[in-house]
Amino acid sequence: MKKYFNEQVETASRDQIFYIQSLALTRKIKQVYDNVPLYRARMDELGVVPEDIKSAEDLCKLPFTHKQDLRDTYPYGMFAVPMEEVVRIHASSGTTGKQTVVGYTKHDIELWSECTARALTAAGAERNDYIHISYGYGLFTGGLGLHYAGELIGASVIPASSGNTARQIQILRDFGSSILCCTPSYALYIADTLREQKIAPEELHLKAGIFGAEPWSENMRREIEARLNIKAYDIYGLSEICGPGVSFDCECQNGLHVNEDHFIIEIVDPKTGAPMPDGEDGEVVFSCVTKEALPLIRYNTHDISAITHERCSCGRTLTRMHKITGRSDDMLIIRGVNVFPSQIESVLLSVGQVNPHYMIIVDRKNNTDTLEIQVEVSQSIFSDQVRELEMLEGRINAAIESVLGLSAKITLVEPYTIARSEGKAKRVIDKRKETH
Repeated sequence: MKKYFNEQVETASRDQIFYIQSLALTRKIKQVYDNVPLYRARMDELGVVPEDIKSAEDLCKLPFTHKQDLRDTYPYGMFAVPMEEVVRIHASSGTTGKQTVVGYTKHDIELWSECTARALTAAGAERNDYIHISYGYGLFTGGLGLHYAGELIGASVIPASSGNTARQIQILRDFGSSILCCTPSYALYIADTLREQKIAPEELHLKAGIFGAEPWSENMRREIEARLNIKAYDIYGLSEICGPGVSFDCECQNGLHVNEDHFIIEIVDPKTGAPMPDGEDGEVVFSCVTKEALPLIRYNTHDISAITHERCSCGRTLTRMHKITGRSDDMLIIRGVNVFPSQIESVLLSVGQVNPHYMIIVDRKNNTDTLEIQVEVSQSIFSDQVRELEMLEGRINAAIESVLGLSAKITLVEPYTIARSEGKAKRVIDKRKETH
């Protein structure tokens, strides 16, 4: 069996990594210029031709790509291969209700699986492990991203998906799950439920957990490790780049190793786009140099992090990312789901009987993200019977859940209860930032 520690790449010298990236990048720029109208137009506008990109150092000559570009070319306008070569389509939510659509060729799936298999291997996964996946399946990349990696290393994969925690715990106990894959907040929720059921973590067979899809602190890592009696590993990715497996923790837990033979990482100043030195925070930018279907170049994730090029104590020489501390834009991540205030606004206005004044309150209670939406209703409906208000709350909640895939507490308030602003309205209170 092939062990998914790629020593040739993961311990290569910086010169070797630069050569690998440069060779792949020059080929990829030719492909996107020839096949993606948006890239060709942007490069022509700057007077840049593929022959100008001779190495990874020339990346700075190219324009940034943003999520809005994917929305503007929805659904398949950024794809660089014919649709008959696309074997898988995933998607993530966007601000306008349109989803960000991503595609994979057969080769893309194989490369993605290997990247994520490296993450599993770094977390100690072996062929005799039982990998319990509680990320969501479907259009979300989390579930299938870890699933294929588990099968690739020859482990037994348990596709539990998300929700139904009591059943999850029964599976964890009875099936011998040894590695748990889910969001960090859900891991703590599992720990809370174990405590309520008076089940000691030692009664489970878990040895490690691979947690991602939302920012989480080192304090939360220690809490998870103590309460589940495991070692907790971070994993990073986003659907536009590939999904989980872009970067990953090793046993040193001192930064996430970027799979640099597939993804070139830059850290740039959020205001100027200029490169930031090692150790200084900025926006994370990725270029996909091996993907076929959707090879995004200089994609600005708006995640905030820093990098180091120092060799890790584990022996890997891959560039390491610090844990993501947040985002430079207004997107919220709630229970692993991307949420934009404008999505909520759109839902509220579509339901009717409410004023266009609302407040989004995000908190973390019992280690689980909570979402409350306070919304003003017209005086006539507020003066109506309680049953009418309850029915309106129910309609709003159902609409929010349909669009976002999240339940929310809906609080109807009287007109003029929510503060107005002459400048940019404050729509979000994120109490998680006050405690983490």
